[in-house]
Amino acid sequence: MKDYKEYFWQNILPHVQKPTRYLGNEVNAVVKDHKECSMKMVLAFPDMYEIGMSHLGLKILYHIINQNEQWLAERVFMPDTDLEDRLRQESFPLCSLETVTPLSSFDLVGFTLQYELSYATILHMLELGGIPKLAAARTDADPLVAGGGPGAFNPEPLADFFDFFVIGDAEEALPQVLLALEEKILSRQDKLKRISEIQGVYVPAFYQAEYGEDGSYSGTHPAVDNLPGQVQRAVISDLNAAPYPTDFIVPYGGIVHDRLVLELFRGCTRGCRFCQAGIIYRPVRERTPSKLRELAGEMVRSTGYDELALSSLSSGDYSAIEQLVTELGQELAQEGVSLSLPSLRLDSFSGELAEQVQRVRKSGLTFAPEAGTQRLRDVINKNISEEDLLNAVTDAFQSGWTGVKLYFMIGLPTETDEDLLGIADLAQKVVQAYRQAGKKGKPRVTVSASVFVPKAHTPFQWEGQISRQEMLRRQDLLRNALRGKGVQFQWHGAETSLVEAALARGGRDLVPVIDRAAELGSKLDGWDEHFSFARWESAFADNGLDLATYAAKSYALEEPLPWDHIDSGVTKKFLKRELERALAGEVTKDCRENCLGCGMTLLMDSEESKGACNHAFMD
Repeated sequence: MKDYKEYFWQNILPHVQKPTRYLGNEVNAVVKDHKECSMKMVLAFPDMYEIGMSHLGLKILYHIINQNEQWLAERVFMPDTDLEDRLRQESFPLCSLETVTPLSSFDLVGFTLQYELSYATILHMLELGGIPKLAAARTDADPLVAGGGPGAFNPEPLADFFDFFVIGDAEEALPQVLLALEEKILSRQDKLKRISEIQGVYVPAFYQAEYGEDGSYSGTHPAVDNLPGQVQRAVISDLNAAPYPTDFIVPYGGIVHDRLVLELFRGCTRGCRFCQAGIIYRPVRERTPSKLRELAGEMVRSTGYDELALSSLSSGDYSAIEQLVTELGQELAQEGVSLSLPSLRLDSFSGELAEQVQRVRKSGLTFAPEAGTQRLRDVINKNISEEDLLNAVTDAFQSGWTGVKLYFMIGLPTETDEDLLGIADLAQKVVQAYRQAGKKGKPRVTVSASVFVPKAHTPFQWEGQISRQEMLRRQDLLRNALRGKGVQFQWHGAETSLVEAALARGGRDLVPVIDRAAELGSKLDGWDEHFSFARWESAFADNGLDLATYAAKSYALEEPLPWDHIDSGVTKKFLKRELERALAGEVTKDCRENCLGCGMTLLMDSEESKGACNHAFMD
């Protein structure tokens, strides 16, 4: 079939329910001639268009690659069931959006590993794209398959499906990879050897998982010469100078976050012990207010959006947040563009900040106390108090807000029923704060409770997850405690949390599990209508494993972990110390106040880039 685009548009697209997902000619989409480009990459997001198009990382990489005249980047997402069925009926391959080119015709297919529940979807996309799912089965004629994002910090459950992973900031490593791969005469093996020398690149075929005589895991080590025992994460030192897209693609239809997103800074110094992002994005690197205002102006002019979100792990921690919100808010208001702050910590929220945002954006506010009692907040190192919460919501109510959403977690290490009942008590005090602020009517107070999922490279990486039965019991306890308090309760499914926990801390023994789950039909598992717990239970059982036992597994502190050969920059010694402090109920201060010696400084290439990082190690 010579003209895939013509056939797709005439014979397939008219038969799908939401064709705007697949047009590929949105405003600011980039279309290049494949014949004139030395490197052709398709950015694959293993979820539907509405989710993938909301992802900032994909926008950044699309911009960086297409800035180079000799390179091209296109997009592909998992098709919805109607298009997938049609593709299979027609024996038509999954293609990129921009030029309707089969995935198998690119030099490189790069998957975003944003969450574990997307892993089975990756295998469906490879199959639909005409690419062998196992890296060992691919030939020189097949594209290289890469993965990056948070999931790459424990890549082992996906090891056999990927040729390589990019660990850390892809802005730093990916251009080096593309340069190294431009020499087309290299064999597949030689290409992998060449890129394995780049900091942040992990080639799983070059590392071997080893086991003791009793079958217990003993570590993953290099299987070829001249490779490091640990793959160091790639780190971009100067975020202010890093490329950032201002020409966001503007979708025809709605997406989950249909707005401009401006990244203020990367990293977090707060040290919440459950938070993987707070570890893997260290250290904090900021953009200057002038740079941010410059970027914001260009973004508005090139897209026509009427909302801009200031994004970071905790935007209120930006060192010049009030100045930026005041100045940028005034500039955007003249253009009819509203400003939003979707990520705020309680102790960085102020009445003045509330008034500035309320002036241009009237919406609900979201805060994350995470735990219902001070004891448990100290365990997780949240470093906020009940007083912080009540002061923040009072400021918000007095500034005109009528709704707040409070995020909590169920199943945190050492949690008791008293901690759960503390959530209901806090919610009731928030309702009372609304009335004490002199407001009439009823406030919109929502309590959202997710289930704690232990993640690699965190102080809680050694902890197991609570059982499904216990999740349901604790959810019922909280639901009953909130009844009649004028509070809406939302909760996260126990079954999806179990699957996520099992995949998040697994090793290469999960490769056949994911393969089997995909065979059984698992895909798009982040969507309730697609998720099947029974399929995942069967996939584990078919490989001699029990899903519930795997999710609940606790590791001994001395035990080798499946991701130990991936260096996040933060040492295992530091994480152990933080776990010990957690179990003792001791808090650790923000490392902007004083360097804690987490080890991150060892990855930084200059004194200027280290920021507050002063010490490699501290006891």
